[in-house]
Amino acid sequence: MAIQTDTDVTLTRMSTVDANFRESLDALLAWEGVSNADVQRRVEAIIAAVRSEGDAALIETSNRFDRLSVTHMNELTLSKARLRQAFDGLPQEQRDALAHAAERIRVYHEHQKPESWHYTESDGTLLGQQVMPLDRAGIYVPGGKAAYPSSVLMNAIPAHVAGVREIIMVVPTPDGVLNELVLAAAHLAGVDQVFTIGGAQAVAALAYGTETVPRVDKIVGPGNIYVASAKRAVFGQVGIDMIAGPSEILVITDGGTDPDWLAMDLFSQAEHDEDAQAILIGWEKSHIDAVEEAIQRLLPELEREAIIRQSLASRGALILCQNQEEAIELINRIAPEHLELSVDRPEAWLPEIRHAGGIFMGRHTAEALGDYCAGPNHVLPTSGTARFSSPLGVYDFQKRSSLIQCSPQGASRLGRTASILARGESLTAHARSAENRIEE
Repeated sequence: MAIQTDTDVTLTRMSTVDANFRESLDALLAWEGVSNADVQRRVEAIIAAVRSEGDAALIETSNRFDRLSVTHMNELTLSKARLRQAFDGLPQEQRDALAHAAERIRVYHEHQKPESWHYTESDGTLLGQQVMPLDRAGIYVPGGKAAYPSSVLMNAIPAHVAGVREIIMVVPTPDGVLNELVLAAAHLAGVDQVFTIGGAQAVAALAYGTETVPRVDKIVGPGNIYVASAKRAVFGQVGIDMIAGPSEILVITDGGTDPDWLAMDLFSQAEHDEDAQAILIGWEKSHIDAVEEAIQRLLPELEREAIIRQSLASRGALILCQNQEEAIELINRIAPEHLELSVDRPEAWLPEIRHAGGIFMGRHTAEALGDYCAGPNHVLPTSGTARFSSPLGVYDFQKRSSLIQCSPQGASRLGRTASILARGESLTAHARSAENRIEE
């Protein structure tokens, strides 16, 4: 391995044969981003203000937190014409790239649309399921450190495909700076209204409604700790997609991929923020050494070097395992947001991978392609929640109603069963209600 210099990033190296490997891995993976009591108190105060004061609270908090000087909600509202203007004003290359990405995302999500269904039993009883879209969805799009037009496409297009009647977008604009790419993406994705508000106040406005901002049925989209805490606080009043943690990538290498490629794949997530996590696992020590050398050599070339350096030093790792079987065990233990299988025959791994948000298969499938334009959604479960959660999709913007229609014969047959079970639970009214339909 190359001799380390003072400018090299400090990288955690682990091996599964280390005596304390399990404890070290648990410590590396530990994350709780919305447990700060002080943040929670501030968020609760903001939510209470928005609930009681409506638009006035949105104006006050926007002026305070985003350094604005607005006096009316009209100044925080963008029309559809403004979104179209943003799209038309982009260079042709950017318009084409956004349109290409939007079309691929739309086509992919069209395949997710569930169907309503029913069947009829021999006695004429009908049972089934009706699928209906939400009336109104709220899309939170981050501002501040970075602006993400890709987040607009990934959150709004599935809602549009699902048939949501109205899509409301909120996006903070610190110092009044509008990102034209974000607005153009909103135009392409079919967003109906945009409000330039952010933080906990935007989440509260979407959850409870104000004089200007309509109340929504579900809020989706990532944000900072204030946004995450606010989403948790309003859950139940509205639906939410998830409590998103920092971005993660787990790269599995069999030693056959260019180390420079893998280093850049790790950087691609580490550059999101200092809390992002990038981990590489392989069973060829010389190859892991080569990836570390590439990391040290390539990092100084990058614009976000300082962020990547901090992310890798605090939460990154290069892990040496013994074989493919052990690598699969670690995948399912980590349950990563993004999993790159940079190996031969990645499809052979799939039956044993139980927990991962997005699986990027083969040496040429960089995770970054999924972030922008491959088609599948880039809103993925983080912090191990892939054990029980799925990527954002059309199904997140729809709900299902059960259908039951009994024929007289069916009501009589089912009534006897229901009566026995209801009386066993001492629920007499239930039993008598069912018994009324029993034919003698």
